[in-house]
Amino acid sequence: MKQCIAFFKKEAVFSIATALAIVSMFFVRPDRAYIDYVDFRTLAILFCLMAVMAGLQAQGLFKQIAKALLNRVHSLRQLILILLLLCFFFSMVITNDVALITFVPLTLTIVDLLDMAERKEWIIPIVVMQTIAANLGSMLTPIGNPQNLYLYGRSGMSAPAFFSLMLPYASVALVLLIGWSFLYCRKRNVKMEVHLTGDDQGANRKLLTMYAALFLLSLMVVARLVSYPVVLGIVLAAVLIADRKTLKHVDYSLLLTFVSFFVFIGNMGRIPSFRNFLQQMIEGHETLTAIAASQVISNVPAALLLSGFTDQFRSLIIGTNLGGLGTLIASMASLISFKYIAAYDSKLRGRYFQYFTLANVVFLVIMLGSYFIIA
Repeated sequence: MKQCIAFFKKEAVFSIATALAIVSMFFVRPDRAYIDYVDFRTLAILFCLMAVMAGLQAQGLFKQIAKALLNRVHSLRQLILILLLLCFFFSMVITNDVALITFVPLTLTIVDLLDMAERKEWIIPIVVMQTIAANLGSMLTPIGNPQNLYLYGRSGMSAPAFFSLMLPYASVALVLLIGWSFLYCRKRNVKMEVHLTGDDQGANRKLLTMYAALFLLSLMVVARLVSYPVVLGIVLAAVLIADRKTLKHVDYSLLLTFVSFFVFIGNMGRIPSFRNFLQQMIEGHETLTAIAASQVISNVPAALLLSGFTDQFRSLIIGTNLGGLGTLIASMASLISFKYIAAYDSKLRGRYFQYFTLANVVFLVIMLGSYFIIA
């Protein structure tokens, strides 16, 4: 029983999605139509990107780039700005989850170099803003987060069309982050030097080259230039032969969560009363519905659920990305930072939650205002 409870706490979204899928099977008995529910293209691309990013991260590529930048820091303002921009820009390519997994521990290492008073003052604001930066930066690209990848595939949009849709919001977000860093450091812009050395083992150049090539192949699938089964086979074969241990770091629970939601949404879509009710609720309010739903069930499940009952994918893309702001569970990536803070010092959890909620609400209100202006 304890193991079941522990698993549910660790994989709450997957557990809920699976339960919903199973319950829906009592209303729509399994048949051949079930196979049509699953978006195999999205699952294949997601697997390829996760495997490639896990491989690159294991080689320490992102940390080495970050250290090279941080070793040039001469003031607190520069330090905070670089830490935020690392999460903002890298999340566009390596996803918001990987950006936080990579750079939040690096931030905690830097904070440990400070005295106790400075550490208490800076650690929570910096990590909270890094989380916001990763969630907002990732919205610019189709590969920045799972819901973008899925909705991009469903919409049939071109990559330039996706960029043009989200660029205004990403630009507003970047201005807000830079503005916050300047305001925060207005009376704290002390001179400082950061010299980070590490015991990181040298990267394997052959593996780096291989993963770089696999990443380009994955991008070609996203751009619909190459067939996804071909690239899936190449990525799987290459990793199995050259770096098998990397496959242990792929988030299989996320893939299975997608499958469970596909089954649930597919079954619910075959129940006329439920389908008509949800379509009427969503129609004309797709973006706001996506933002509201994200606050309760997180933006990835919100994207999967709502996409089954509306074809206004552009509105869902905007809504689920802006909806990543707000509550702690609005974006599952936000839980990564919270777990790092809890592991670093469990006494900080309360303060972190308060600062996180306040900062996210402020950013959500401003981004929502920008949506009404841009739209």
